[in-house]
Amino acid sequence: MNAIPQDLFFTAEHEWVRNPDGPSARIGVTEFAAAALGDVVFLSLPAPGDRVEAGGECGEIESTKSVSPLFAPVSGQVVAINEAVIDAPELVNEDPFGAGWLFEVAPVASGDLLGWQAYEELTAEGTN
Repeated sequence: MNAIPQDLFFTAEHEWVRNPDGPSARIGVTEFAAAALGDVVFLSLPAPGDRVEAGGECGEIESTKSVSPLFAPVSGQVVAINEAVIDAPELVNEDPFGAGWLFEVAPVASGDLLGWQAYEELTAEGTN
């Protein structure tokens, strides 16, 4: 696994969020999650205008191994989705912290977020 980006915040369910207190928070799944999922083949994401709640299910990620729920790390209104990842879900595996981002939210509150060091400790323990 590559180094965990230090400018992100994380959930124990392996989602990441960039800029959780800003006007637009970008969300994706971590490299740890992408590796555990296997080859991602389909994504069901919230639509622009949908409201998501921190810690609540907001979509699904389907891989060759299973279907897993996607959890929102922040509460707010979805303002954008990554159309490129809908057309090419393998981007989640290839570049989970970059081109494989999933959606953006105008956040109003964040859930229980971990800094990069706490997330690194969580994944070092092998916690799923």
